[in-house]
Amino acid sequence: MEITIGVQNLNRELVVETDQKPEEIAEAVRAALEGGKPFEVKDTKGRQVLVPAAVLGYVEIGTGEQRPVGFGSL
Repeated sequence: MEITIGVQNLNRELVVETDQKPEEIAEAVRAALEGGKPFEVKDTKGRQVLVPAAVLGYVEIGTGEQRPVGFGSL
């Protein structure tokens, strides 16, 4: 699943590919915003991404489904 993180005062978004469930990500965002702690997520390679809650602009949580590609996908 792909997560797009908008950070205040940055022109670029952070895009993280993760195996975590959308509900886990949403809960982690809520906890970070309510507690003032960093938003934490692990990517598919095991790396940990930390973003301070104070600079979170938005977090877009993608779906876990992959769209088919090619002529047979119609």
